[in-house]
Amino acid sequence: MQAFTTLTGTAIPFGLENVDTDVIIPARFLKTISRAGLGKFAFTTLREDPANIFDSPRNSGAPILIAGDNFGCGSSREHAPWALADMGIRVVIAPGFADIFSGNAFKNGILLVQLPQEAIDRLLEVATEHPVTINLENQTVTTPFQDRFTFPVDPFRKHCLVNGLDEIGLTIGMAPAIAAHESRLATDRPWI
Repeated sequence: MQAFTTLTGTAIPFGLENVDTDVIIPARFLKTISRAGLGKFAFTTLREDPANIFDSPRNSGAPILIAGDNFGCGSSREHAPWALADMGIRVVIAPGFADIFSGNAFKNGILLVQLPQEAIDRLLEVATEHPVTINLENQTVTTPFQDRFTFPVDPFRKHCLVNGLDEIGLTIGMAPAIAAHESRLATDRPWI
């Protein structure tokens, strides 16, 4: 997983509330176990409108999505964060997230930033023309206009994201302790 400390970039000012995982990636595209290529199917129903926000040249490759409350509700499909990541999204900012989506996003290296609606409204306004900066180490979202919003983050999730550690990386980091345990076990219980 790619380490995350600070990110400055274009933010897609989406803002829609109650976006479920079927809107993020419709079920008809779930016939794969590969993460690659799912981004082109993200928000398919919304992208049918030629004037949609996702296909505007300004938002092409944007690493930040500003959404409305209850983002990622619906099913537990992990394809939703896969599709977002394949689009290039590294951060989603919203007033609230569905629990299962939150866990899936974290496991796929996507930072979810929860802010009050007033802050979201301001970021939606700024993002139409200006970049947004997310600093995970300081837990802040800032704009070129001196706006500064702090956000909470679980310390374990912060540690993993800052250090680029997924579950495999965490396990590999424990290799010396695992080897010591196995060596001790072989000495103490040779019959095992």
